This record gives sequence, C-alpha cells and structure tokens, in this order.
Amino acid sequence: MLTKRIIPCLDIKNGRTVKGVNFVNLRDAGDPVKLAKKYADKGADELVFLDISATLEGRKTTREMVLKVAEQVNIPFTVGGGISSVEDVDILLKNGADKVSVNSAAVKRPDLINELSAKFGNQCVVVAIDAKEINGEWKVHLAGGSIPTEIGLFSWAKEVEERGAGEILFTSMNHDGTKNGFANEALAKLSQYVNIPIIASGGAGTTQHFVDAFDKGKADAALAASVFHFGEIEIIDLKKEIKRNNIEVRL
Repeated sequence: MLTKRIIPCLDIKNGRTVKGVNFVNLRDAGDPVKLAKKYADKGADELVFLDISATLEGRKTTREMVLKVAEQVNIPFTVGGGISSVEDVDILLKNGADKVSVNSAAVKRPDLINELSAKFGNQCVVVAIDAKEINGEWKVHLAGGSIPTEIGLFSWAKEVEERGAGEILFTSMNHDGTKNGFANEALAKLSQYVNIPIIASGGAGTTQHFVDAFDKGKADAALAASVFHFGEIEIIDLKKEIKRNNIEVRL
C-alpha cells in the first residue's frame, strides 16, 4: 500500500503566507521560509508553495523566495503561481523546487502540460484544479478562483492525465477554508477517472477530515493550510491518528 502524504500549503502574497475562506478575506499567517522549515522539521511529507496573486498580477512566481525555501527544507516541495512556459519551470527547478504546479496557464494552453512533461518528466508536473460545484456540476475556475469557466472538473482531470501530468491538486472552492471537511464525494469520483495521484485540498478542520479524505475520498495526499499555520493541528498528532485508522503514513 502506498503511503499517504500530509502536505502543508503556503499561499504567498506580497512575500507573506496568507490564508482566507473560499479564496477571499485573506489574513497573514507568517513568514513562508520560517513556516516551511518548521513543517519540514515537524514531519510534513511535502510542501506546496503557491504565489496566489502571480497570475492575476501578470507576474512570475517569486524565484528568490523559492531559493530561500530550498535552502531550509529537506523534503520535496512544489511551486506554483504565474507559471506559463518551459523557461519558467527551468528556473524554478534550478532554484531548488522539486515539482511545479500549473493551473490557469494549462487551461488556456493545454499543450503546456505536454511540453513540461516531455522536458522535465511527469513526476515534476502537478496540475492544480480549482473547481466549484454549481447546481450539481463541478466547474473549473482560473486565476485564484476568480474567473469561472464552463470546463468540467472530471473531463479536465482526464485530459491533464493524458497530456502528461504526474499528479492533480484538486481544491474545492466550496470547501476552502471552511474547516467542514474535504469534498470526498468529488475526490472519490476523481479517483475513478484518473490513475495518477490526487492531492485533496480545501476544507480541513479536524484530524477526522484527513482520515475521511483518504478513506472515503480515496485521496493519495491531503493538503491544508490554516489548521497548520495557526497551530490547530500538529502534524505528528495528525499522522498518529491516521495510523490508528489503519492508513499508512510516514511517522
């Protein structure tokens, strides 16, 4: 059985870690480099580092910060935000990132996924999908969730797999920051559509929510932000609880 992963997410804006609810009402959560080191030391399996306003502001991910994070951590980390070319990814990987996350740019130009996979290998390519359930249908949203599309979550997930994505980071906008649990029904359905790992994101509030994401949602990894940033859940305690539920994690 593959080990399930716990992944703290650092949403970055203006050089600071921030966290909101349903993608809005952001509040400061601290210095990203210090938080990254803390999580690496406390047993996180990976980190995700997202420059959440890069696409909206039409700029690239903060490369200097990536370099600083890479110097402090000894676990894999993924970088996303404003990535739109092979050149962008080349720089980030050279600065120390292990994987990159593409979202809006991949929807606008799906060939980007093929290009990145061909150049760097699919193990480096995470496609992030922000989706919202509207009248019973999950629709993909772009630019930090601010631009709705008519693209369906499940058909898009299948396409990104076929184009060479190595992993999907699915964030439910309905659940994001609510601490009411992950979108387990959608996660379970996603796992039937694709054969690549799925990272669950949006809704973590308790240790049981993580257990449910793995058990009911069939997720391969679970990502969270505020419960870790504000000390509500300690990673080691979370992993022990997951283990008690007969789910394999790295302690």
